[in-house]
Amino acid sequence: MIETAPAIASAAAGGDRPVVGSYDTCEQAREAVAILADNGIPAHRVGIVGKNLRLMENVLGRMTTPRAAGMGAALGAWFGLPSSLMVLLVAGPGAALLAGMAFGALLGAAFGVTACWAARGRGDLLTNQSLVAARYAVVADVAIADDARNLLIKHGWRTG
Repeated sequence: MIETAPAIASAAAGGDRPVVGSYDTCEQAREAVAILADNGIPAHRVGIVGKNLRLMENVLGRMTTPRAAGMGAALGAWFGLPSSLMVLLVAGPGAALLAGMAFGALLGAAFGVTACWAARGRGDLLTNQSLVAARYAVVADVAIADDARNLLIKHGWRTG
């Protein structure tokens, strides 16, 4: 369901892609599109348009020194893994794999703690951001809009 910017813009402006269903959640809109696709409507001729967008940011907690060290260590271990695999290929089997991951974890923890201490008091909140719409409209090409609307009504998936 890849849409181009002009198609989304024209649909949002009431262009040539009429609304065939309207839903409270994106999941409901996706389910409606799945129903259309399962019943022969080409998915590439259907789209979902979010209306009245807003950014939601949920605060998960404060960044603490132990949390920064743990996150840095995990990231460092992931970066240490490929480099230790390279060493393993050159030097042969042994403790190279674990040593590379351990070194990456220690270095990552040190960087994480340093970054945490440098940011004390500003930007030290852990958050999760998401873009949410007040309503999700399923739109379809003009040529198939009536068929799509009727299918959604038939399956009880069309709301006003």
